[in-house]
Amino acid sequence: MVTYIFEYYFIITMSLTAAGAISEHTVPSEKALSTSDNSVLSDERDIATNVISVDDDDSLNPWTIRAFFIGLGLSTFGGVLAEIYYFKPQSISVSLMFLAVVSYILGVSMETFIPRRGLLRYLNPGPFNKKENAFIVIMASASANSALGTDVLAVQRLYYNITPNAVTSVFLLFSSQLLGYGIGGMMRSILLYPSKMLYPGVLPLLSMFDALYEGGMASRKKLRVFSMVVAAIFVWELFPEWIFPLLTGVSIFCLAAPNNATVSRLFGGSNGNEGLGLLSICFDWQYIAGQVNPMTIPLKAQFSNFLGYIFCAVVFVAVYYNNIWKAQNFPFLSQLLYYENGTQYDQTLILNSNYEVDPTLLAEQGLPYYSSTWVVYLLTQNLASSPNSLGALFTHLLLWNRSDISSAWTWMNPSGIKNIWANFDWKFWRADGMRKQDVDGEDIDPHYKQMLKYPDAPNSWYFVVFLLSFVVALVVLYKTDSTLPWWGFLISLLLATIFILFLGALAAITGLSFTIQTFGQMIGGYIQKGSPVANMYFVLYGNNTVFQAQLLLRDLKIAQCDCHPRAAFTAQIIGTLLGAVLNYIMMNSIIDNQREILLSVEGTNIWSGRQPQMYNSQAIAWGGLSDELFSTGQRYQWVPWAYVLGLFVPVPFWVIHRYWPKLHADYLYTPIILFVTGYLVGGINSFILSYFAVAFLSQWWLRTRYPGWFAKYNYIVAAALDGGTQVMVFILAFAVQGASGTSHLFPTWWGAQGGGNYDHCLMLN
Repeated sequence: MVTYIFEYYFIITMSLTAAGAISEHTVPSEKALSTSDNSVLSDERDIATNVISVDDDDSLNPWTIRAFFIGLGLSTFGGVLAEIYYFKPQSISVSLMFLAVVSYILGVSMETFIPRRGLLRYLNPGPFNKKENAFIVIMASASANSALGTDVLAVQRLYYNITPNAVTSVFLLFSSQLLGYGIGGMMRSILLYPSKMLYPGVLPLLSMFDALYEGGMASRKKLRVFSMVVAAIFVWELFPEWIFPLLTGVSIFCLAAPNNATVSRLFGGSNGNEGLGLLSICFDWQYIAGQVNPMTIPLKAQFSNFLGYIFCAVVFVAVYYNNIWKAQNFPFLSQLLYYENGTQYDQTLILNSNYEVDPTLLAEQGLPYYSSTWVVYLLTQNLASSPNSLGALFTHLLLWNRSDISSAWTWMNPSGIKNIWANFDWKFWRADGMRKQDVDGEDIDPHYKQMLKYPDAPNSWYFVVFLLSFVVALVVLYKTDSTLPWWGFLISLLLATIFILFLGALAAITGLSFTIQTFGQMIGGYIQKGSPVANMYFVLYGNNTVFQAQLLLRDLKIAQCDCHPRAAFTAQIIGTLLGAVLNYIMMNSIIDNQREILLSVEGTNIWSGRQPQMYNSQAIAWGGLSDELFSTGQRYQWVPWAYVLGLFVPVPFWVIHRYWPKLHADYLYTPIILFVTGYLVGGINSFILSYFAVAFLSQWWLRTRYPGWFAKYNYIVAAALDGGTQVMVFILAFAVQGASGTSHLFPTWWGAQGGGNYDHCLMLN
């Protein structure tokens, strides 16, 4: 889930100030621009009505066989690809913009080439419309996420030799994916319908929809450019991904000193957990844009990111070569646990038959160690952000963006609470959105008012989703040796509900959205000590519920502008359930065929087990050994204390900016700097130089020298590069990389070094 934190950290820097966010991150349609060229968008309502079209054509129908056909196809693609990416050495997400554009192309192609007669008329009922496109995107985006439940199942298979039966496993995924939908859906009146709940992250997608369906020559030119870029990057990716993997990371230093361990640690980066990748050049778009596309992030936001990378290299090198936390006993980069002598820790030797830590066995084995760079990662993540409203994130928002926080939580004042109480129906499952309330006020989103003409998906639907998921989850917990008691499950849901309410509002206002995984691991570890497996399930039902609720509300914002409420509900449920099944099938296939690689420290540049390794190590450390490792006076005591210390980090920068504004300390977003200071802890790191080169080319050179081209094509090209790459990765994963069988790697040659790092650095792990 780290990838979502990373991505949204950048979104916030563009969206905390509403008008500024739109100018930086979106390319409004010509119609929208014509109404606002000479005026300032002063508040959220102005943005909602000027950047995104408020017009709604009620003659358009999303309920077409064509929409279901394309939606199911792209959901299959997205669900499979998301799970493939879960086992990649770098966290990568499926591009939402690509799903939108490719669904448009497929829809228009079916409209153009399929005859409208006989049974074929059901596949071509007429012009492909915006509501169909939104329906498809919502379904595909719901599927195109690796369910956190696969973390739990993968860890059980890899490290506990537990394989829950298929039915139980699938229902585990269903329940954990849908609980957040139920809770988030019943909070729509607070977190979706008011105008201030803008969801800045979807504005580029919605403005692109407006542009695509305005038609005309400009639209056709954009699609022509999109198609050419997709074709070019599709062919190109065959080289770094299969024929010429050295292109993943070309390091002059490694080629000059291939047997030097220090060079490998500092400059290597073509394989997972190899090194920091300093000054390496990456030609693989999969990794350049794996976390967030550099063509979409303004340079002001990139500045803090760049500083974080510099600090990361300095801190990692200092910690390792000064042997802090016995760093040199362990691999430079690793997510595993170790004995003091550097051998991998066997966690099964400290657990009893109930998968709980046995004090006698623990005394025999001794406490495990983390690699020291991983400890730095944990410290910096806790310094940077904390879901319990501690850390640099909260202080930064409080100092720099107090108005955004107050806007997100205005419902908490006495009048707001009184209004909610006056309109509260104890039979909340019978409530029908906000139809009983005044929808003519300025506070209500104008797009929501347009949707009132269509039948709503009432609270009862979301309540049934929640109730069924709740019951299924309880049954699954007692059928999977989870060791999480019912009361632990209830606590995780209570925490999730609170966080959905507060963090959901903050996400809707600012665009900032992040997981509560580390916080959940800490709380779960202290309330149920000595139970690592229980900790995994506690985090699953706490953290994933928050994430899924935010995902639902984001997609409902897309639907609020371009789709019917009930169609959106249907698309989300179908996409989520299909995605969960595909995630499960792919997870088992990849583990069956790549088990040894997934258990290794470094993996390859194709497959890596670093994400299940992280989840497992955290579960053992927090769930099994929280007192022994993290309490005051223990080896890693500063990891939880970092939550508190992070409160004070942004203060000096705010003071500097207040008294010396010409120094531009406002360019320094401290949560990003802290977060990225620990980011190079694993995965393929050779992308850094290429990432910033592309960002500079796009966001400075093109933006300032060719602003017209930038406005028309930058985001379309960005989506095309993502899309063509992801299609090729999808094909190669099955054809030659062993996702469902034997690998067929390209024959060894200088550019495809077998049995070693592809950049010719010394293999250390």
